[in-house]
Amino acid sequence: MSTNPTLIFLPMLAVVALTFVAFLRMAAARGAAVKAGHDPAYYRAHLGEPEPEGARAAVRHYDNLFELPTLFYAACITAFSLAAVGRWTLIFAWGYVAARVVQSLVHMTYNNPAHRGGAFVLGIVFMLALWLNLAISIFARV
Repeated sequence: MSTNPTLIFLPMLAVVALTFVAFLRMAAARGAAVKAGHDPAYYRAHLGEPEPEGARAAVRHYDNLFELPTLFYAACITAFSLAAVGRWTLIFAWGYVAARVVQSLVHMTYNNPAHRGGAFVLGIVFMLALWLNLAISIFARV
């Protein structure tokens, strides 16, 4: 049974949507900080009194979505361009998305580093599996 290669873009869209949600959360946290009295001049050059913890966590969370997920996007595009989208590729991609969503939920709610770290490590495992799966496809073509 053949797999539709465009299915690899669905987990990508999920991470993109998560990034926009994180952006909105960051904007709301920063707006709330200013409304609560944080100096709005801080945002000119990010100098002065640091942001409150909630706003800093939201900013860090948003920034995180431009770190490891870049490898995820590269893997998905590589899989598509090599016509290497199979069942395992999709399982690993969706596994990464699930781990990333859990990590995000923990980070933006009760922010327990042990729980967040567990989700992060699980995401790393799925990312490694995704890239190993792609490496097998790549070396099979060399």
